[in-house]
Amino acid sequence: MLRAQQDSIRVADSLKRVENRIRAIEEARLDSIFQAEQEKASFEALNRFNIIVGSFVTPEFAQAWAEEYRKQGYDTKVIRMADSKFELVVAESYDKFSKAVQRLNLFQDTVDIDSWLYVSK
Repeated sequence: MLRAQQDSIRVADSLKRVENRIRAIEEARLDSIFQAEQEKASFEALNRFNIIVGSFVTPEFAQAWAEEYRKQGYDTKVIRMADSKFELVVAESYDKFSKAVQRLNLFQDTVDIDSWLYVSK
């Protein structure tokens, strides 16, 4: 009976180790996906004029702020400012400077007075 109990404990420990390993693999996979999405957003923002609604050193704060604007219907993205540690929350992006300035003026009047234009390299 003692032997059966010990075997049962060994099996339970083995299952727990496998479960922990699967959880670690899944977390690593999700982290990789998140990083790839961040890199894609940064790449897509290249050579664009971006209306910025927030800048943060802490990536989690940038993501939370981007989510607030997503709830308002904006297709936000978070990009890294060139040569900086700041994460920028982009509400809208434009290929043409004139359109970006026009939209920024309207955006400042109606949505966020502190928004500004970031020109990606």
